[in-house]
Amino acid sequence: MGEPNMNSILDALRAFAREDQILIDEPMARHTTFRVGGPADAMFLPESADQLVAAIDAATAAGVPVLVIGNGSNLLVRDGGIRGLVIALGERFSAMECSGRIVKVQAGASLARVAAFAQGNGLAGLEFASGIPGTLGGGCAMNAGAYGGQLSDVLIDAEVYLDGAVRTLTRDEMQMGYRTTLPLRKGGIVLSARFALSPDDPEAIGARMRELNARRRDKQPLNYPSAGSVFKRPEGYFAGALIEQAGLKGRAVHGAMVSEKHAGFIVKAGEATAADILALIAIVQAEVEARFGVRLETEVRILGEDTACLEG
Repeated sequence: MGEPNMNSILDALRAFAREDQILIDEPMARHTTFRVGGPADAMFLPESADQLVAAIDAATAAGVPVLVIGNGSNLLVRDGGIRGLVIALGERFSAMECSGRIVKVQAGASLARVAAFAQGNGLAGLEFASGIPGTLGGGCAMNAGAYGGQLSDVLIDAEVYLDGAVRTLTRDEMQMGYRTTLPLRKGGIVLSARFALSPDDPEAIGARMRELNARRRDKQPLNYPSAGSVFKRPEGYFAGALIEQAGLKGRAVHGAMVSEKHAGFIVKAGEATAADILALIAIVQAEVEARFGVRLETEVRILGEDTACLEG
């Protein structure tokens, strides 16, 4: 921190936001599910779409890099942290409202909370989302799904900041495919979304949610910090199966470990840094490629700078 352009962006933020919405040298370990990562130069916690857009525009005008995140469930931030401005969409940007069978949600709401809100209003269709560890904005941008359902099944439209303007895109205009959408491909940011759901008995909806979450707990190492599946599914294979067949379950670099419950997960089982996790990723990639001739690509987004880059 302290560079002139960062000072100018902080001044710009203070013109329309309170001081408690602006965090300096904020450890990214507090904002990712991996619980690792060095500091962001500055972090902003917007409370409205207008504030979010104003912050992006101010950073762009100042030439400051800007990154928008949800709860960091698919991020691995290096130990040197992130230069520029991180905008974190969370509880302050998570309003939900229900009108008939339509639910409207701001981007910072967790998918688990959205599913519970729908259930509480006797609306079915989002049960699959109750165990997805992410926010509505990120989930909508990547068309998140699980257990045979995905957000495109129930989306009406989304409010998106794209190409310098706020636009409302219909489900067709969102161009939603398997884990992809137009905003994701073009760097757009989902601000809110509306879903058309089906009336049902809240108890029946809850039973389905509990069943899906029990299946998830049985298969995934939810008792350790992680970023979910680390690797993309290679064509014709399953990443977790290849890693297990290579004998890598339980392989560790300090506190970073290939999960013994699900080999597609790397977990923080003890004291670990981002560098430890990256070293373990490299080991897994090298050994799987040596044995099977398959190069695993990371699904988790790897961001930021190594500590050595800051010291050098």
